[in-house]
Amino acid sequence: MEKVFVKLEQTPHQYDIEIGHDLLENSGEWARNSLSQKTKKIAVVSNAKVFRLYGEIVQKSLKKSDFEVQVFLMGDGERYKNFRVFEKALGFFSQKNLKRTDAIVAFGGGVVGDLAGFAAAAYLRGVAFLQIPTTLLSMIDSSVGGKTAVNTAFGKNLIGAFHQPNGVLIDVKTLQTLPKRELTAGFCEAVKQGVISDEKLFGQTATFLGNYSPNKFKNYFADEKFLSELEKIISRQIDFKAQIVMQDERESTARIDAKSRKILNFGHTFAHALEKITDYKQFKHGEAVGYGILFAAELSKNLAILDKNRLKSLNDVVHRAGTLPNLRGIGSREVFEAFAFDKKQIGETLQWILLEDIGKPLVRQDISISIVKKTLKEFLGR
Repeated sequence: MEKVFVKLEQTPHQYDIEIGHDLLENSGEWARNSLSQKTKKIAVVSNAKVFRLYGEIVQKSLKKSDFEVQVFLMGDGERYKNFRVFEKALGFFSQKNLKRTDAIVAFGGGVVGDLAGFAAAAYLRGVAFLQIPTTLLSMIDSSVGGKTAVNTAFGKNLIGAFHQPNGVLIDVKTLQTLPKRELTAGFCEAVKQGVISDEKLFGQTATFLGNYSPNKFKNYFADEKFLSELEKIISRQIDFKAQIVMQDERESTARIDAKSRKILNFGHTFAHALEKITDYKQFKHGEAVGYGILFAAELSKNLAILDKNRLKSLNDVVHRAGTLPNLRGIGSREVFEAFAFDKKQIGETLQWILLEDIGKPLVRQDISISIVKKTLKEFLGR
């Protein structure tokens, strides 16, 4: 089993992220060790698909560790990460009489984690919560770092809170039942983190994708070597993000250096715009990020920041992650207008996360509108 330790000075707070296989069977013992001994009730927030596959295992283990378990199931997909479902979750916690000493478990992908975490932050002004992510994207990204939120008509993740989990449990075997599109979405995020990290993580991610195609992923899980390598690459991805979060927990607006938490938003300006204009229905978040990092890299090349050969190698690795949905019918004007709703606005200017080279992200505010529009038109016209 791999383990990543997160220690935050600003909150202050600390927790472990455990990565391995066949861990769900002992999730109750893990939860008991991660929470106060006073915790009696746990509200598990999940969706029907995940709970049908793994809910009985987790629920049985939690009950074995003397927790009273209540289950709240929400819809599957970004469009369910909204105020209406958020309010329903809060009502459920109140109906089940959860106390300040009780806890919430987010059991599912990033949508479940974001909404459950935000509900945990708001209910009784904050109760403990745990993350059991079941998608690759949520394992390496949304379950780490304490960002929680809901989507609204005026933008993605604009309403939320920083609320750190008390622990994260990652059982990589849940990826065995993950649809191919979800795997591609997760690996696009992995490529993003690799490219802004360093040559080593970028190379490790590219090599893993070269050795284990997402198209045949389900076939590999009987191989102990594969499981070991999967756990290691996930652990390295998480460790990179944790290191960034630990020294800039709340994404300081004043920081624009290469270790700012802002760099984790590489590719997200285009991605969030793409999701918004399609009402969060056409693209998985990671698929949108896949296009987003290619657009940000293309913009970097057009600004004479990034070498065209580096752009080509990045394109090659993104394509190893899998096939992305078609961009046909997406207009450059509507994407550009959606940029105005991006949460990386500082004053009247949008901060762009660009790329100078592998491991060399840049935060820039001085980008010409004409170059952005030109790059958009070229990118969407292919």
